[in-house]
Amino acid sequence: MDATIVPNVNKHYSVLLNEIISILTPQYGGTFIDCTFGQGGYTKRLLEYSNTKVIALDRDSESKKISENFQKNYNERLYFKNLKFSQLNNLKLKNENIKGIVFDLGYSTTQIKDVKKGLSFNFTGKLNMMLGLNNFSASDVINKLDSKDLEKIFKYFGEEKDSKNIVNRIIKDRKYNLINTESLVKIINLTKKRKNYKIHNATKIFQALRIFVNQEISELIYGLINATKILKKDGVLAVVTFHSIEDKIVKYFFKSLSEKKSISRYEPKIDQGNPIFQMKQKKPIVASKKELSENISSRSAKLRFVIKNTDFYNFETDILEKFKFLLEIENLGNKL
Repeated sequence: MDATIVPNVNKHYSVLLNEIISILTPQYGGTFIDCTFGQGGYTKRLLEYSNTKVIALDRDSESKKISENFQKNYNERLYFKNLKFSQLNNLKLKNENIKGIVFDLGYSTTQIKDVKKGLSFNFTGKLNMMLGLNNFSASDVINKLDSKDLEKIFKYFGEEKDSKNIVNRIIKDRKYNLINTESLVKIINLTKKRKNYKIHNATKIFQALRIFVNQEISELIYGLINATKILKKDGVLAVVTFHSIEDKIVKYFFKSLSEKKSISRYEPKIDQGNPIFQMKQKKPIVASKKELSENISSRSAKLRFVIKNTDFYNFETDILEKFKFLLEIENLGNKL
């Protein structure tokens, strides 16, 4: 499994940009929602077509400054909102014909290099990892949650095989000193039994903390649900994932709503009419050799997309039940 964070990146690169534009077809006009504005790569390309409009969201307030520069060039065709994409349904969209919604679940180079955000294991200082609109930091998680909770987070969000041993050392060391980025990396390096030369020893633990701190499981699930609600007929929903947990959620959601089947496995199959989505291709789109040569962080990117079949708002899905266990782990944050 590859992690989202790739520390040694010289510049921000909009992953699978050409493929996203090809799928969204902005040349025909319409309103698009960029759920992860970041450095504005997708938004800028969409706005290059004069008959388009973009509603851009980002939980990171720093993105607002970038959006303000964009608005100088694109005037009223760009609307930015400092909002988590799980709250898409809070937007006032009655008069908007939403043709496409895109999620890029990775992190921008600017965020990774921001020492205050503490996303990278290459920096020193306080553990943070809060991207905006958060309730607790990675420092709170590492220094306050008990061993059982930490082990669950590392095992299931980071798929870290040495979770138990790492947690035992964390619990021991934090009795004497507050665990920060530098000391956490040291703990991991001392504990790891197997050395992986392809990725840093701390990659999986930092991934787990980032997912947990930013509540990325529930964010993605509710983001997908609300995006499906507001998307119009023939509209495209596209998601770029970077690790296996994200991809499993997106793959299941798209597949389950693209088939004629009962919502619950406990109920007999019934004819529900046309499925909600049309899936043009089952396999994800991955980066080309050219893109990989220019941006190594694209190596773990997977793009999946679906097209909405009919206009409706409310629908049923078992996605919350399917990933109930992961959501329960996220809820451990209520203890902080």
